[in-house]
Amino acid sequence: MLNRTPNRPRPARRRPLPALELAARPSPWLRALGLTTVVLVGAWLGLLVVGNVRAPVGPMDTTMALRPSLSGGTKINVSPLGSLSLDSHVAPVRLDVNVDQLDPLRSQALVDHPERLSGLQDEVTRDVEHGTLDLAVRSCVAVVSGATALGLAVYRRPRRAVAAGGLALALLAASAASAYATWNPKSVLEPRFSGLLSSAPSVVGNARSIVTEFDVYQKELARLVTNVTKLYDVTSTLPAYRPDPSTIRVLHVSDIHLNPASWKIIGSLVEQYKVDVIVDSGDTMDHGTAAENGFLDPIRDLGVPYVWVRGNHDSRTTQRYLERMKNVRVLDDGRAETVAGLRFAGIGDPQFTPDRSTAPGSAASEQLAGDRLASALRDQRTAGTPVDVAVAHEPSAARETDGTVPLVLCGHLHHEGTELLRYGTRLRMEGSTGGSGLRAVEREYPAPIEASILYFDRDSRRLQAWDAIKLGGLGLTTAEVSRHLADDNQPGATGTSRSPSPTPPSASP
Repeated sequence: MLNRTPNRPRPARRRPLPALELAARPSPWLRALGLTTVVLVGAWLGLLVVGNVRAPVGPMDTTMALRPSLSGGTKINVSPLGSLSLDSHVAPVRLDVNVDQLDPLRSQALVDHPERLSGLQDEVTRDVEHGTLDLAVRSCVAVVSGATALGLAVYRRPRRAVAAGGLALALLAASAASAYATWNPKSVLEPRFSGLLSSAPSVVGNARSIVTEFDVYQKELARLVTNVTKLYDVTSTLPAYRPDPSTIRVLHVSDIHLNPASWKIIGSLVEQYKVDVIVDSGDTMDHGTAAENGFLDPIRDLGVPYVWVRGNHDSRTTQRYLERMKNVRVLDDGRAETVAGLRFAGIGDPQFTPDRSTAPGSAASEQLAGDRLASALRDQRTAGTPVDVAVAHEPSAARETDGTVPLVLCGHLHHEGTELLRYGTRLRMEGSTGGSGLRAVEREYPAPIEASILYFDRDSRRLQAWDAIKLGGLGLTTAEVSRHLADDNQPGATGTSRSPSPTPPSASP
């Protein structure tokens, strides 16, 4: 018989295993977050690259742009005077308007025909409307193009890229709707000023006075336009000069009062006169706040040492900020330093009056500061290290050094002058290198911009001559350079320097 194997159950067919996914799909929230990031970054890059519009506004050439912002509003930059901000709207975009320059032809037409000022408001309004319309069109193109291009680069899918561009356009439309719904036309009457323009209300008046005394405001506006039109022209009239290489050349500046145009003038003088060292006799600032410290940064780029003493508009905060700059030598409490071959000593102003107030006993405090400086100068001479140049801010303090130093420099009064004191010390007072700041436009005749080049003999370290430089202020383009010789350098002089008397006046208590 054949052996029959028992029937075994057939094995069940194995079902194929489901294919394993290589990676889990990201959640919808992450996809949305990624797309939003691409849209925002692409839109911002588009606005940054091609979202600017150059447009004439009245007598000004401006550049308009939209920028991302959490609070919205409008910011108008009027270089070099500062900026003003308006709470014009609430939206995630801010309107930036940069005043690049005043067109000489259009500005001169206003000066020659002041009756046109009556229609200036309508003209400016039309110009702003046209510029804003052009900016809106360009911004739409910039936002959509930027988001679409970045979406294509990130996702490499045309549909995703188109979706990114569409979302960017929707966000821009929503921002425009928000700006339109929250538009505040009265914001122009309550601007926030910064820089030199922080004093603008005192020049052009507040909103109430503008409304009630519009005729007066028009005249002030006309003068302001006239003066600011030629602000940059003054430096172009400076004459070229070839200095004697055997002398030490010192540039004396003072009372800059937060005028950023001064740095351009100072840089031009340093280059043209081959200046060895700059001496600043104070009031570089206007209020001495920490927010103003950034104004001092161009000092680093002047390329020469900068000797500085504190004025009554400069704070201790200002002084500490300058002390951290490598090329700055801050002089205070009679401290002496040798810079560029000359020995300087100085003292900071004992007063801090940024609001132009006069503190009780101010005259006595200035005299006491001068006495302290004179005492330090006598100590230096006794130690065999006599000082060549003393520096103070107030002339009343500088006069107390008579007989202890050949030359003392000061400022404060916003006009230049030279005085040979009783005991042989020469006092050299500098005018305002900042043209009195924005206060230059308060008067009918703007304050001039003044500085001096002092020439010292390299061997004797005595003053030989000085050039008084006067620029014609904001509304004028004149430049005057006058040469002055020290007494011992006059024709027919014996050539011997007049030394300070060894018997100076006794110190006051």
